[in-house]
Amino acid sequence: MSAFVNKVFLFPYYITLKIRHALYDSGRRKAAVYDIPVICIGNVTVGGTGKTPMVEEIIRELQDRKRLAVVSLGYKRKKRGMIFVREEDNAKDVGDEPLQIKRKFPNVSVVVCKNRNQAIEALLAMDELSRPETIILDDGLQYLKVRPSRSIVLVDYNRPTYNDSLLPFGRLRDLPERVRKADAVIVTKCPEWIDPWEREKWRKKLRLKTDTPLIFSKMIYEKIVPVWPDFADTRYVYSKEACVFTGIASDKPLRLYLLGDYKVMASHSFGDHHYYSRKDLNRIGCMAESHPLSILVTTEKDRLRLVDCKNAPDTVKLRSFYIPIRTGFLEEDDRNAFRSMLKKGAE
Repeated sequence: MSAFVNKVFLFPYYITLKIRHALYDSGRRKAAVYDIPVICIGNVTVGGTGKTPMVEEIIRELQDRKRLAVVSLGYKRKKRGMIFVREEDNAKDVGDEPLQIKRKFPNVSVVVCKNRNQAIEALLAMDELSRPETIILDDGLQYLKVRPSRSIVLVDYNRPTYNDSLLPFGRLRDLPERVRKADAVIVTKCPEWIDPWEREKWRKKLRLKTDTPLIFSKMIYEKIVPVWPDFADTRYVYSKEACVFTGIASDKPLRLYLLGDYKVMASHSFGDHHYYSRKDLNRIGCMAESHPLSILVTTEKDRLRLVDCKNAPDTVKLRSFYIPIRTGFLEEDDRNAFRSMLKKGAE
């Protein structure tokens, strides 16, 4: 059924993507090549593959050896044009993900711009002591006007591209065959263990070359943190009940993780990168009042959008916590392959 949908109903979309990629692959449309390493992180699906934690993990690996910069679109930001993100900015102006990266890694230059070429050229025009030595292009797989020195494609373990369809029937925003063009493929959000036969099955299903690194990663959930530290009652952390609210692509992994410590009494999922209104916060407050013993749990990206909200109900400020996440790897071989791939990409 999926193949039938892709070939018949979605043929105009499919052929448009095919032609666009062929024009750039053949050189008929030019892609800029820069004299410093550009590492592209992307996917062929809409959201939810863990790009931001992966960007952060790349920064952790390289920041002691290289001056780094991140170029991002700044999805759903309100301010237009090119912006060099500052720690004191707010998520509504520059986007939640770029702001999160800047606050975690203040020494990394973070630029949001629709025109990634313009952003890269602005970074290269910086003075010699500040100019980055490696640029990370966040969510850049579909931006074909830049030819990266290393491209990394992320695939969600829970929603493989080979079982998906193009939009609007599925979640693919690009041709699944684009995965095979990558210099490395990372399967994200994996369980704690994968058998060797399953690893080989992934390689065959994705139709990767034998020399293309295939790396398996997982999400590591860190210690729970108050959204509003000055107001929070940390005793709620020890509750046995939780209510979940999020504005991300999928909150299923978070809810599954919470089941280890809490009984999830209720949940509310807003749209991806959702900016909370007073009405939304009142709705969350009503959910909290319906479950008076429950902690309110959200995500790190939501936290950045929440703290900018004015007039949040006291019960929401009192009981809201978020869980930071980071990328981990299933085996030491996966970690070593990741490091080796970055070393080649950053040279």
